[in-house]
Order: sequence, then structure tokens, then C-alpha cells
Amino acid sequence: MDFTFTEEQQAAAEAAQGVFAGVAPDAVPSPALTAGAVAETYDRALWARLADADLLSLLLDPRHGGAGLDAVALCLVLRESAHVLARVPLLETSAAAAAVQAYGSDEAKADLLARAGRGELVLTVAAHGRTGHDPAEQAVTARQDGGTWVLDGVQTAVPWAYDADVTLVPAHTGTGRTLLALVPRGLEGAVLAEQFSTNGERLGELRLESARLAARDVIDTDGAWEWLRDLLATGTCALALGLGERVLRMTGQYTSEREQFGFPIATFQAVAVQAADRYIDLRAMEATLWQAAWRIASGAPGALPPAGDVAVAKIWAAEGVRRVVQTAQHLHGGFGADVDYPLHRYHAWAKHLELSLGPASAHEEALGDLLAAHPPA
Repeated sequence: MDFTFTEEQQAAAEAAQGVFAGVAPDAVPSPALTAGAVAETYDRALWARLADADLLSLLLDPRHGGAGLDAVALCLVLRESAHVLARVPLLETSAAAAAVQAYGSDEAKADLLARAGRGELVLTVAAHGRTGHDPAEQAVTARQDGGTWVLDGVQTAVPWAYDADVTLVPAHTGTGRTLLALVPRGLEGAVLAEQFSTNGERLGELRLESARLAARDVIDTDGAWEWLRDLLATGTCALALGLGERVLRMTGQYTSEREQFGFPIATFQAVAVQAADRYIDLRAMEATLWQAAWRIASGAPGALPPAGDVAVAKIWAAEGVRRVVQTAQHLHGGFGADVDYPLHRYHAWAKHLELSLGPASAHEEALGDLLAAHPPA
């Protein structure tokens, strides 16, 4: 395998490092001390800097004002954002815009893409279904009524729902096909109920009751939702990797300075072995992430569909990020639970990412189904 990044991908990562360099992970109240949301909205100043650096239009074609890069470049930027717990809808807006570009109507492309790339619009995706455990496309029904589509159902835990100008909602028809509906803010029949994540961010439960959309605002191309779902999952794995890397770095610094019996605790075998195990987790998360991102970006054939590589990446990310933060808390001792120290925030974000990815056992089952459907030749 050759995971060498192109010059353009490396340039995107370097630009992200510059934008995120001054971001403090504890710029908002601690979720441990806040009953509701830690903030009313995302970090708008940071969002503007991302737009100025052309990092919101990475996946868009030049004709839409973008850089024409791929999922690998996006994951490199997301990795950097997770180092500082950046509170911006970067993954959701980028992935939704890419789906509209690849599968949407000409009218939707003209309305959304250039403005999203400039940071003037926020896009999000309802990807968690009714409960967070069932398939998202089964949570909403779509039926045609003349020249419009009528949507009914519930999607839970929609990220940045109260900030989004457009929410992409997967829905199923009576014939079993999956559509993507572009639901604008304030659509009649679309109601939000406030929810809160483990990291203190405000989410939304989206209820659709006979909400009507014109055909131009519905993507009915086969495979569109599956492609978007894989891109979102891979981007979430990139966030988990970036968060885990920063946490292990914090742990290494702390254990090299904290002394017991006159020696840094990093020199104790039990501490070193635990840190080494977590380093192995991160390297496995990294290798499986780039494999999945490369399959999505290149469309290269493989023994399994890209969903197989995404499932492997999700298995490692969901379990790996949990093990990394748990070990970090253990090695920090009571200091790790101090709300004046940022480690507890990384733990809360890690739990949010783990829940977003879903349990590793479910991905193992999906991977088994793919292996059964595509036996080795």
C-alpha cells in the first residue's frame, strides 16, 4: 500500500493546521458543568476563517468555486480539526455538498454549492434514523403526490440542525428505493425538537409531517445515500483519529513530567505498555481510515465494495478512540477528571464519536454479510 499524499492534499492539511492553530478546545463552557448546550451555535469566527482558506470547498469542482479534491483531503482536514475539538459543521456541510454535486439536480447545484463553499450556507445530514440504531433511510417515508414528494417520519440527533439552512434526509419509498430529500430551514411540516450530545452540542430531532418538496429538491439516483453515508462515516473516523492522536500526545507529555518515587511515571513498564497499546490502536485506525477514504475517492475496484473498507475503519475507530481516552484518563489519574484541564472534554467528544459510529459488533456483522455476499474467487 502507498499512503503517500499528493501535494494538493498535503497543502490542504497544512492550511488546516494554520487555521486551527489558535483554536482552544476549552473555549466554551464544560459539558460536565452545563445542563443544556455549551453554546447556542457553532464557532462562526472559525467558520469564516475556514471559508477564507478555501477549506469549505475542498470537494467542489472548480466550476463551483472549489478545489476539486477528494475524500482523502477532507479527512486530512477533519483530522486537524479534531486535534482542537473545532466546533464547526465541516464534515456535514462538505459531505452534503459533495452529494449534491455528484447526484443533485442542476437547480440544486446552482442554489447551494457555490454559497456552501463560501461559508454562506450550512448543510447537514440526518443520518441516525429514528433511534440512532436503525437504518436512517427507514425512518422517513416518501411518496409522490402529483409533482411533489411528501415526507413523513422522524430523524434523531441531527447535528447542527438549528444552524443548517438545508438538511439532507434519507427516505424510503413504497417500492423500497432510497431517496435524499433536501429539506430547507422552515419548511412547513418540518419541526425540530432540542436534543443534546454527550459533548454538550445542541442536536435536533427532526419530525416530518406531510412535508412537501418539489422534485428538484429530491435526489432519487440509486446509490446516492449509500455514497453519502460512507463518506460521513469515513469522515467521522478521521475525527476519531485526530482526537485520539491529540489525547495520546497529552498523555505522553503528562506521564513524562509526573513523577513517583523520584522517576517520571512514563519510565514505568506498566505505563509504557499501556501507552504502546494505544499507539498501536491509532496506527490501525490510521491505516484503515486511509484505505476507506481512498476507496471512496478513487472508486477503485476491490474484493469487497467500499462499504467493506468503511466497516473495517468504523470497527477500529469506534473501539480505538474509546480505548485511547480511557487509558488516558487512567494514566492521568485524578488530574484527568479535573474540569479545568481539557482531557475530560476529549473524553466527552470521543464518546459522542463512538455513539455516532455505532457499536463495533454491528459493523463486524455488516462486514460478515459483505464477505458472504462476495466470497473470494
